Amino acid sequence: MTITLVGMPGSGKTTVGRQLARRLGLPFFDSDHVIEERLGCSIREYFAREGEAAFRDLEQQVLAQLAQGPAAVIATGGGAVLREANRECLRAAGPVVYLRSTPEELYRRLRHDTTRPLLQVADPLARLRELYAQRDPLYQQAAHYRIETGRPSVPRLVNMILMQLELDGGAEGAARDEGPAGAA
Repeated sequence: MTITLVGMPGSGKTTVGRQLARRLGLPFFDSDHVIEERLGCSIREYFAREGEAAFRDLEQQVLAQLAQGPAAVIATGGGAVLREANRECLRAAGPVVYLRSTPEELYRRLRHDTTRPLLQVADPLARLRELYAQRDPLYQQAAHYRIETGRPSVPRLVNMILMQLELDGGAEGAARDEGPAGAA
């Protein structure tokens, strides 16, 4: 079974994905790292040189290959859900978990990060709000489960994901809400 994590840049997909894979004894793939290995350069460089459309084409190829491979945990890039083909491919491969974070929370985490090309703008918080408004419905469409990241620790988020998977015995049905314990 392949489990895919989707969400905004900085929502914790890679960090949570690594620990989830370790707990499940599955290989872990960060689609952005796989893309960079293939390119031999950073996504930021490729993005600047070739543009977003070329990057999204390559991303679609990599996601399809990872989804068709052996059971694994996959962390996607923040924009992976922009293409319907990606959303469908990932949903068909197994459970998709949306790590949902508010733009304000993401800004707090990412305000000093210079490696994310879409955030290298004059007002990164406004850009995050814009991206969130555009992408949140797509993440929800792609996801079988929605986990509100809030402030739980990474091990707690992993436990929340595992609990959802265990309770449902898989990924049937629409996205389900699972907020942080103790949240008001």
